[in-house]
Amino acid sequence: MKFVLSSILLLCFFISGIACHKKTSDLSEKPIFDSQPISKPVIPLINETSGIADSKINDGFLWVQEDSGNPPELFLTGHDGKVLKKVFIKDVVNRDWEDMAISGNEIFVADIGDNNLVHQQYFIYYFPEPSSSIDTIKNAATIAFQYPDGAHDAEAFLVDGDTKDIYIISKRDNAANIYKIPYPYKTGSVNTTSLVGSLPYTGVVSAAISPDGKEILVKTYFGINYYKRSAGQSIIQALQTTPKRIPYTIEPQGEAICFNKNNTGFYTLSEKAMSNTVSLYFYPRK
Repeated sequence: MKFVLSSILLLCFFISGIACHKKTSDLSEKPIFDSQPISKPVIPLINETSGIADSKINDGFLWVQEDSGNPPELFLTGHDGKVLKKVFIKDVVNRDWEDMAISGNEIFVADIGDNNLVHQQYFIYYFPEPSSSIDTIKNAATIAFQYPDGAHDAEAFLVDGDTKDIYIISKRDNAANIYKIPYPYKTGSVNTTSLVGSLPYTGVVSAAISPDGKEILVKTYFGINYYKRSAGQSIIQALQTTPKRIPYTIEPQGEAICFNKNNTGFYTLSEKAMSNTVSLYFYPRK
């Protein structure tokens, strides 16, 4: 989402973030991640990052996507912040890409943004993760879907590694709605989501699930909420528990989060907003 549009919403998200933090566990509890992230400048600059995912097959690299108005491509970016290359995704459109994930051996790219609440359908593209030698993705499958209750602006989703079900979290509803696309997905027709729950806060801009499926991070512009997922617990059940608020360094317009593939910490990355630099942050596990 563009800075001009999103900056209008920052104050209300800040207020909602305060309200959310009052309901989360206290920071005085034993820390899970280091409060001081390792920072690396992104070179060359990626202007409008909206989603990141740690590569499973390209060791030491992240996949980075940009949002609306940009080409349908991914940046393969090192953990050191240096951009190696771009990979084009054929026969898809970047209407408003807002989050991404890797589940199994596949990348999922979520075209779920809708600033003006005008769309009837939304899309999630998925394809096998490419190696660093690939320049163009030619086999992306499309999950078209609609909500049961009209248009929503969303910037976060999760893919359950066990069931392959997809959960989309809305951004601007007073209590962030959670919608489910069950597996198997229909790729030749439109999938209808079901409303399966909500969060007691708004302004969700990204979400991530740990490689072992036992932890979930839900990010707003002003904080990160951490959920522990017990054995046998579904994602929606885990998201109905009280989260812990974990330390977070405020970014210019931070809209992306992911665990690293070794589960030793997590990354965040921001749009440039009004800054001339952007840093990749890594929060090591304590």
